[in-house]
Amino acid sequence: MVLAELGTKISNALKNLNKVDVVNEETLKTVLNEIVTALLQADVNVHQVKKMRDAVNLQFKVQSSQGGDARNLIRQLVVTELSKMLEAEKKPYQPKKGKTNVVMFVGLQGSGKTTTCTKYAYYYQKKGWRTSLVCCDTFRAGAFDQLKQNATKVRIPFYGSYSETDPVAIAEEGVSRFKKEGFEMIIVDTSGRHKQEAELFDEMKQVAATIKPDEIVFVMDSSIGQACYDQASAFRKAVDVGSVIITKLDGHAKGGGALSAVAATESPIIFIGTGEHFDDFESFEAASFIKRLLGMGDISKIVDIVKEAVPLEDQPKLLEKITSGNFTLRDMQSQYKNILKIGSFSQFLSFLPGVGTSLMGKTNDKENIAKVKKFICIMDSMTAAELDGQAQITPSRITRIAKGSGSFEIEVNLMLEEFKRLKMMIEKMSKAKLGGKGGDLASLARNPQQMMGKLKNIVDPRMLQQMGGMDGLMDMMKQVGKMEGMGGMGGMGGLGNLGNLGNLGNLGDMMKMLGGGKK
Repeated sequence: MVLAELGTKISNALKNLNKVDVVNEETLKTVLNEIVTALLQADVNVHQVKKMRDAVNLQFKVQSSQGGDARNLIRQLVVTELSKMLEAEKKPYQPKKGKTNVVMFVGLQGSGKTTTCTKYAYYYQKKGWRTSLVCCDTFRAGAFDQLKQNATKVRIPFYGSYSETDPVAIAEEGVSRFKKEGFEMIIVDTSGRHKQEAELFDEMKQVAATIKPDEIVFVMDSSIGQACYDQASAFRKAVDVGSVIITKLDGHAKGGGALSAVAATESPIIFIGTGEHFDDFESFEAASFIKRLLGMGDISKIVDIVKEAVPLEDQPKLLEKITSGNFTLRDMQSQYKNILKIGSFSQFLSFLPGVGTSLMGKTNDKENIAKVKKFICIMDSMTAAELDGQAQITPSRITRIAKGSGSFEIEVNLMLEEFKRLKMMIEKMSKAKLGGKGGDLASLARNPQQMMGKLKNIVDPRMLQQMGGMDGLMDMMKQVGKMEGMGGMGGMGGLGNLGNLGNLGNLGDMMKMLGGGKK
């Protein structure tokens, strides 16, 4: 994504802190000049940039006098102030599972509103919600056909009409029908226009007055940059817009300007669209977004993803397997099935410290997913004894497994090699003693201070630098130690299953690092 260029420029400016012997206000000035230039090139408003620079300067003067690592202080201040630039004080509506939530989408024509409606519905569908779509866009030819095709692809019920021309009547009928059928999420796609005009706003007001939505979401094209401010303000005055979704962030250099402009209107951004596929859609949180943009990762997001992927009832079993080192092909098969629930691997990777913008948008999700599915298919052709490690997999068995799964023998061998590498890594983690009694990873993760003394000599300096030094690593370990329901660090072992999947090697390196190896 083009925003990655902005992240790289800011990250490089921060890396220059390691090239100077003494960090002072002059050093800070040089770094901030580079960051300011990068932000202005990304179409961020000059007044917002000045406000950010002044805040960092002020806080540095106040906090540097208290001692501590000046380099890390500058990194923290930059992240904090950039996050504030993208935050809105107003809290967005939180849909409630188990009850009907009516969400109305508004926006100009060409902003990607209809596709975003489907992405939004699909996002909640994957979380187990009963979602539905209503198309009351009677202005654009083919709008209903597009929504119908999208909804059919992701198997979401939809409603619309080829004969009815009154969008209010369609919205009322569709919402009423899905309410009676007990749907938890009803998404209403409204008409758009090429520009802001009275007719568009009047129609939105009529639809909103009829269906009384719980939330009105404004969909905005990121390519217009700072002009997002005027658009968001105008729509908020016309209807009670509660939150905003920014689209097309994968291909426009003005994305930074769009994000900061919307935040300046005090409209909370709830999701961002980063591609054409229905999975190219992620919830937006300013601090997490900035950390990932700068390559610092967000461990808490990884925890959330893993908790969703690994069923709660399976977590104790997984922890036991990891701590005992008794990992079988059946366990790998189970975890690969959980991996498919994660969705976008490239999005997952961006949450890892040290990965950051270098891989944002570059990981080939289709290839990785195809590889996971192929390996699952191969394991489905194995006997129970083979999966449980009770039977040696001989050449004749490999031939049988290949035929049974419609694979080549070389593919079966690749899968077995993958398993061996993973099993060795799991065994290494289970045996990892970073020093003395109680020095296993699980207990050390709950005692970050103790762990720092053990990790500082084995952590790859490059990754440590990306995480913001020892303070950054300390923060990461505190988050890991708080993994409620994941068994502390032990629960992270589920992530290790991703570590050897083609382009996902960085995660494997991270897990090896935590297990005592050096990248």
